[in-house]
Amino acid sequence: MQDDLQIHHFQQLYDLIKLARSRSLVVVNREHLNLFWQVGAFIEAKLSEGSWGDKVVDQFSEWLKQMDPSVKNFDRRNIYRMRAFFLAYSSIQVKPGKGGAAIEVLEKPQLQDTLEQAGQIVVSLNPQLPEIPKWLCQLSWTHHIYILSATKDPEERMFYILLAAREKYTVKELKRQVQSSLYERQKLSNKNILKLNHPHADKMSIIFRDRYVFEFLDLPEPFNEHDLKKGLIGKLKKFILELGRDFIFIGEEYRIIVGVKDFFIDLLFYHRDLQCLIAFELKTVAFEPEHLGKLNFYLEALDRDVKKPHEHPSIGVLLCKTKDNTEVEYALSRNISPALVAEYQTKLIDKGVLKKLLSEWTEDLDDDG
Repeated sequence: MQDDLQIHHFQQLYDLIKLARSRSLVVVNREHLNLFWQVGAFIEAKLSEGSWGDKVVDQFSEWLKQMDPSVKNFDRRNIYRMRAFFLAYSSIQVKPGKGGAAIEVLEKPQLQDTLEQAGQIVVSLNPQLPEIPKWLCQLSWTHHIYILSATKDPEERMFYILLAAREKYTVKELKRQVQSSLYERQKLSNKNILKLNHPHADKMSIIFRDRYVFEFLDLPEPFNEHDLKKGLIGKLKKFILELGRDFIFIGEEYRIIVGVKDFFIDLLFYHRDLQCLIAFELKTVAFEPEHLGKLNFYLEALDRDVKKPHEHPSIGVLLCKTKDNTEVEYALSRNISPALVAEYQTKLIDKGVLKKLLSEWTEDLDDDG
């Protein structure tokens, strides 16, 4: 008993150490990013006013190397990355909103004071250099470099920054989401996901998607529903990366009893934010309206016999090989249960195709306006 108590105390001390280390890493990361931001602002000011050229940047890099060899990451390439980092986000303001963060592009900010006055070098630490916005400090420099190189649109960059911070993506996980065109898929989901009869209906287009990508399955064609289900369970970590970290796996072939018969839900999850059960039904064929009848039956059984009193109504997701959006709209228009229909692909979607669809949808919105 004494040994158990001692181990418990040891664990408490270890938790304190881990917490302090984690906090110190956050502080170090913020200071590094702020330094890179201010260097970027300084370089941009010098280049834009014409007092510096490319050669001066090279000279500074070489001078710094000679001055203090212990200072790393200030070669020409990285210095220009710092400038690009500052230019990409210095005119963007993030405003939190009910359905997520909204971004606003402001006029390009100017440094308040000149760095040199009356021909004399200012010897202060240049307090006029801007501080980095807090929302940029949630990711590492490596995350930011990748987002800058892989995306061009300010809104797309903001999407991945905020998502990566919320989901705590590693750089590898972030790359996968960018390569799977998550931004375009999420934007199209906002168009196609209908408003559900649910207490958290306003969150549905943020949490769920109209298209899912399961390129990690590597399933041979053709495959059946059993193969699909086993493949997703076998790659559960990657499946949850695609769904979102708030999804908690409960079970496959989840058994429910109605009357004297057994029924089995393909995949059952719990969502921490929505506080409800999520039932997934898998189809290896195109969507048919009759598929919803079975899903609604499962949702009713879950709400009556499985759901806890404090939890919200269960949500059903029908994953089909393909779907016709008009058919889905008709089928769901009088559907009382909170159900969604999405399609999946087992190969990465061509980003150009999704961008074209997104552009067409935007044009339709403009025409309607």
